[in-house]
Amino acid sequence: MTALNFLRSGVRAVALVALAAGLTQCTAKKPTTAGAQRGGYFDVRAKRPNNPAAVKVHVSTSTQRVYVTEGDRMLLVTPCCVGTATDPTPKGNFRVTAKIANKRRISSPGAGYPMPNWVEFKPAYGFHGGWIHPYPASHGCVRLPWKVSSKFFNLVRPGTPINIAVTQPYDATHARTVTQPDERPTPEWPSSMLNSQQIFQHSGPGHLE
Repeated sequence: MTALNFLRSGVRAVALVALAAGLTQCTAKKPTTAGAQRGGYFDVRAKRPNNPAAVKVHVSTSTQRVYVTEGDRMLLVTPCCVGTATDPTPKGNFRVTAKIANKRRISSPGAGYPMPNWVEFKPAYGFHGGWIHPYPASHGCVRLPWKVSSKFFNLVRPGTPINIAVTQPYDATHARTVTQPDERPTPEWPSSMLNSQQIFQHSGPGHLE
């Protein structure tokens, strides 16, 4: 090998090492989808209704999905977390009876814990933002992803019909259009945030498209 060829080989080797190092750095800095969905950052789109009076809510406890419709138009599909076998989510037909944006749990255990974007459909039962698991894990409420809860809050109003059943007709066509977050072990906010009004701001403005 001539001196010139040897020099060229050395330059190519250095360039390849530098390229590999650069790719490694880019990969390390790029967040994963799973990481972006943890810590309360999971989000889905929601459409603005043309007629708010025509909005209806459908909850499937078997697929842990909430569907918000306006006639034949799907406004929102979101994963949720329903009640366990010992503390089940009530089934049947209900209506929104109250909305409280910045609500905290009153009963114990967990008194004072934030329940943002509370939408009540039965005394002591409601939809609210929280952590989502791929299995029933609430105390009977319908827990929504933190950022989705604000959109749901803006879609409904007192009197909006709600149907909660084991299955819904939309399970076959829409359940798989969103993924079920797996926030295990349950993440938690710092106590300084939990005890402040800042925790309610994290759920976002509830933008409807």
